[in-house]
Amino acid sequence: MADLLGTVLSDEKETENKDKKKEKRPWDDIPRSGDIGKTPDLAETLGFYDINAVRQEERERDNSDPSLARFMCAELTRGYFLEHNEAKYTERRERVYTCMRIPRELEKLMIFGFFLCLDAFLYVFTLLPLRMLLALLHLLTLPCCSLGGSRLLQPAQVCDILKGLITVLCYSMMHYVDYSMMYHLIRGQSVIKLYIIYNMMEVADRLFSSFGQDILDALYWTATEPKERKRDSIGVIPHFIMAVFYVFLHAILIMVQASTLNVAFNSHNKSLLTIMMSNNFVEIKGSVFKKFEKNNLFQMSNSDIKERFTSYVLLLIVCLRNMEQFSWNPDHLWVLLPDVFMVIASEIAVDVIKHAFITKFNEITADVYSEYRASLAFDLVSCRQKNACTDYSDSVARRMGFIPLPLAVLLIRVVMSSVNVQGALSYSCVFLFYLGMVTLKVLNSIVLLGKSCVYVKRANMEDKLFEKPPTAAPGNTPSPTSKTSRCTAPSGDLSGDPWSERSPSTPSCTSIPSSSITTQPTPTVIPTPQAETVAPPATSPTTTPTRPSTSPEPDPATLTPSPPATPEQNEGDGTEGTELKHRTPKKDLLDVDRFTICGNRID
Repeated sequence: MADLLGTVLSDEKETENKDKKKEKRPWDDIPRSGDIGKTPDLAETLGFYDINAVRQEERERDNSDPSLARFMCAELTRGYFLEHNEAKYTERRERVYTCMRIPRELEKLMIFGFFLCLDAFLYVFTLLPLRMLLALLHLLTLPCCSLGGSRLLQPAQVCDILKGLITVLCYSMMHYVDYSMMYHLIRGQSVIKLYIIYNMMEVADRLFSSFGQDILDALYWTATEPKERKRDSIGVIPHFIMAVFYVFLHAILIMVQASTLNVAFNSHNKSLLTIMMSNNFVEIKGSVFKKFEKNNLFQMSNSDIKERFTSYVLLLIVCLRNMEQFSWNPDHLWVLLPDVFMVIASEIAVDVIKHAFITKFNEITADVYSEYRASLAFDLVSCRQKNACTDYSDSVARRMGFIPLPLAVLLIRVVMSSVNVQGALSYSCVFLFYLGMVTLKVLNSIVLLGKSCVYVKRANMEDKLFEKPPTAAPGNTPSPTSKTSRCTAPSGDLSGDPWSERSPSTPSCTSIPSSSITTQPTPTVIPTPQAETVAPPATSPTTTPTRPSTSPEPDPATLTPSPPATPEQNEGDGTEGTELKHRTPKKDLLDVDRFTICGNRID
């Protein structure tokens, strides 16, 4: 009986143990380390169980009903860790640092570009008259018997004489334009009309600058290109007349701008001046939300430099006209200075905000402005060489769209009408002032040349300054399909260098775009219908025989660009294949020329 009772009790205990094992414990769902078994009494923080966490979970399950107190407690005590997304926050911080560096780097570029424009502008008043006199003296002193077949003047001397004649003729034509009548005619218009007129003048100024340099380049090349017959020189006359009318019309356009700005300064409520300043902030809307690449930003930066320098000259003209009306009373100058500083401050603020957000949205670093500065410096240094293809003032005009001749003609007209020069003392003061301008020009050129050499050396571009242009063999004439030039750099030496040498974009000196950024489509020979592969140039029936050389080139007439890659070929490249088919070839910074006046133009 006792044995039977003990057996029954043992069976009941085994049954209870099995039921307990079947019961699911609350910590069974907690993930455990693979090497450590179940240890209910240990905490799992680093591979072990945490009994406190298990009990807390049990209490939360028991109290599953929502309550406001529990929600507020969770909101006040919950935490997060920024280091879990370290790359994202580091990138955001770098963007902030870039925006903070933009004003400093941008103003460095603006100051350097301002002095470049000032150097080209002072050249018209100081060295151009002297060079013109020397060229005329050289022309008059040449003995007529020893001319032979040589040129009367060097190309640079011919260009100097043409520039001087254009300046003199346009200045004489400006005497027939009454500045006072234009001022009162503009002042009689309403504020809205003046605002529209000022905007129209800005657009017309950009268009005139774009087309004007082409007119001047065409005149210089027509006058200096080698001619087989003397009758070919007659073509210079229509080009010269066209250039004179262009400079005259552009000077009148700038005069209208200066008159409108003068009316804004002299208005009683300053409403027109406020509207004109707000027009600068509208430029932010038209520029910030567009896609900009490195070259496009360089174009816009050069355009901003030109606009800022032109604004300073317009403010100078306004101050001269106002001081003349008040008999050069110095007290009136202090009345004008607050408005002048307000206009300058608005220009600087708009440029800083615009460039800061453009670099932020397009992920462009602030170091790109040092590259822009080095590119401008390279233009200055290269134009000082003996084998230079163009004058420095023309190089600045092509790069920035700044043409100094119309602005110089207008400034001479305003100064001569505002200042009365009578007597020997007045002429002595004028001569001393001219010597001061020459001194300023020389000092500015020396400082700019020294700074430019430093910038070029930092950018590792000094080797390109010593590259000689290739000389064409006698008797070899270029084919109509080939684009050669007298001042093109060797393409084989610059294929891997991101800073390719830029030849100014004149008809006499064209440049070959660098292929360092994007590769141009490689020419392939058209295959025959019977063959599936491209035959070699030497045996292909569709190619013409060429001269034996180390690098034979097939006939351009039988070459076609390679077809775009198929989708099967671009599977490994992702979306790069589709993007490259619609992307235009990029240019190097040294290939960006006078189209910089269209600052918002996207290639």
